[in-house]
Amino acid sequence: MKAVVFERNGGPEVLEYKDVAEPSPRDGQVLIDVEVVGVNFRDVYERLGHDYGSKPPAIIGVEGAGTVTQTGERVVWMSVPSSYAERVAADPNLLVPIPDGMPGEVAAAVLMQGMTAHYLAFDSYPIQKGDWVIVHAGAGGVGLLLTQIAKMIGGRVIATTSSDAKAKLAREAGADEVLKYEGFAERAREISGGKGVAAVYDGVGKTTFYEGLKAIRPFGRMIVYGSSSGQPDPLPVMLLAKSGSLYVQRPTINTYTRTPELLRDRARRVFELVQRGKLNVQIGGRYPLSEARQAHEDLEARKTTGKILLEP
Repeated sequence: MKAVVFERNGGPEVLEYKDVAEPSPRDGQVLIDVEVVGVNFRDVYERLGHDYGSKPPAIIGVEGAGTVTQTGERVVWMSVPSSYAERVAADPNLLVPIPDGMPGEVAAAVLMQGMTAHYLAFDSYPIQKGDWVIVHAGAGGVGLLLTQIAKMIGGRVIATTSSDAKAKLAREAGADEVLKYEGFAERAREISGGKGVAAVYDGVGKTTFYEGLKAIRPFGRMIVYGSSSGQPDPLPVMLLAKSGSLYVQRPTINTYTRTPELLRDRARRVFELVQRGKLNVQIGGRYPLSEARQAHEDLEARKTTGKILLEP
């Protein structure tokens, strides 16, 4: 079968599309014909060797959708190693059934990023009606979904984007205000009437973290769920006191879906929002599996919006 392998850590150039041995299910695993593969920034971390995922040599990726060969059941997953491939062997506890009538690509596009947006809005900081919140990378996969969920539950969203085209997408998702990154904290305070925002949802990291603290109201929360620009510099904790007794969280989806029951319950709630028309899933790019290297280059260059998918 064909798969995308990395023999060493490094840039997109280390990704190779090649023939590999087909996986052999063991210890109760099932074999899945892969329909579509999800691309996430965590794949970049895995490729670079930032304590994510598999160590090289390995097939990269963890997310996708497909059909169980033995039963014909349509399933989606977000934590199955070696997913950039035509077939994967998976523990059934890591699989979520795809609802009838939902295309596999939609399920794959919304599972990880949709559940991330869901726990951010309902758990990391439960948005209250009337709250102002900042959503960084507002035209990204998580950003677009998080904005929609925040608006659905009565929040007011200040999105940040890097271009006019991305700003348009953020507004279409429901953002009340859209800002460029330069000087966003001062503008956010002005927009919130001088009080500051209730929470900053930061998937960017290094380039936005410290300025973001200046935008938060007393007792507010900084939630760093990703670091596309790199890890923030070490935090002097007294700065949180000086900034208004703030809270900082570094959540991970693995904690919020740490059992099969938690995984399927969160996925069910996200899928229901899609089926009810409350969440619009933006697929920003489809690439052949053979062009995984290009997909990574575009993702890292911030040329993409919404969800990126690979098609075997």
